[in-house]
Amino acid sequence: MKRLRSITGILLTLIFICYSFSFAQERVKIVTYNLLNYPNNTAQKNPEFSVILEAINPDIVVVQEIISQSAVNLFLSAVLGSEYQAGTFINGYDTDNAIFYKDSLIAFISNIPINTPLRNISQFTVYHKITQDTIIIYSAHLKAGSDPSDENKRYGEANILRFRTDALPPETNFILVGDLNLYRSSEAAYVKLLNQNGNGYLLDPINSPGDWHNNMNFAGIHTQSTRIGQLPDGGSSGGLDDRFDFILVSQSLIDEGNIDYVPGSYWAYGNDGDHFNLSINYPENNSVSPAIANALYDVSDHLPVIAEFNFGVVSDVEDEINSPDAFALYQNYPNPFNPTTKIKFTIPFVETGHAPSVQLKVYDVLGKKVATLVNEEKSAGTYEVEFNASSLPSGIYMYRLTVGGYSLSNKMILLK
Repeated sequence: MKRLRSITGILLTLIFICYSFSFAQERVKIVTYNLLNYPNNTAQKNPEFSVILEAINPDIVVVQEIISQSAVNLFLSAVLGSEYQAGTFINGYDTDNAIFYKDSLIAFISNIPINTPLRNISQFTVYHKITQDTIIIYSAHLKAGSDPSDENKRYGEANILRFRTDALPPETNFILVGDLNLYRSSEAAYVKLLNQNGNGYLLDPINSPGDWHNNMNFAGIHTQSTRIGQLPDGGSSGGLDDRFDFILVSQSLIDEGNIDYVPGSYWAYGNDGDHFNLSINYPENNSVSPAIANALYDVSDHLPVIAEFNFGVVSDVEDEINSPDAFALYQNYPNPFNPTTKIKFTIPFVETGHAPSVQLKVYDVLGKKVATLVNEEKSAGTYEVEFNASSLPSGIYMYRLTVGGYSLSNKMILLK
């Protein structure tokens, strides 16, 4: 009897461990970094870039001002190393964006360029290999300059981006990172990005409105410039006095869901709040070592910006799926899939006695409907349908279940 109780205890422990693991959260660190026309004095800068990024230890690295595919290859091999892979690079008509990721954790889906009159905005899509949560990362380098004409051009770029994000299905997880060259929160481009008319608005996770330029009240969030004097690489000088580099997040990343922004994780790396109008390596920097402060000073006129996100968060809606009476949409299986997958959903009992109208539709990442799987009245119960995507390209798709005035949506990944 004691042996039986012992075995039972072990089994219960194993079940608990498996249950806990299946609902474990995975924290992902994302960094954005303007590399200052990389490669620029490469022989000197690569070891210092390595020091910085090894200390940050990001899971995803998004960069601006990288000039070519060979530069992407060089940054990957000489700075990041074999732990990382590079996403597809698109060489535009000016300096460009690139993405790197730990391929043990993250899988790359696509890079879709968003054309503007100035530089491309990159739409990078990746997913987490363990949780299978998907996130879209927009990387932008908006027009520099403080003249009204420069502000108008930044507004135009922001408007183009909002046209794209407003077309995303509701509850899509996305962020905007990069060198936005914004001087204050009242600037039209910033207002446009945060305007909550439409689904595609963004939120500033540190919520610090004001005039950021040369304002000591915002010393702790300034990202440019890391130097007082002029260096041979042509970067800006004058010391830290502008908040040009940002990570902005969608509403879905603030609300409880499968991916959540980690409050308090946002940081202009190396900024201790005591270097207003000073070089980042002016002694002493109380947030990083002298070696890292010197590296930040040398390699770029921008500081990297970090934010962390919890992937695999179980929401209240997902918890309710366990109830047979709940309105529920389950994760498709298998996922990722090629080319067929099954989608299960539950329709609750409706007290009126009339079978409700049910729609199950599939959309691409731009919000275009690509398939209607169900469009009829259905009585209460659990159903399963098969989706065949043989005619569609690889990528992320959203499937949405609508019953009466209520809807649920989820993501799936087609990998061919």
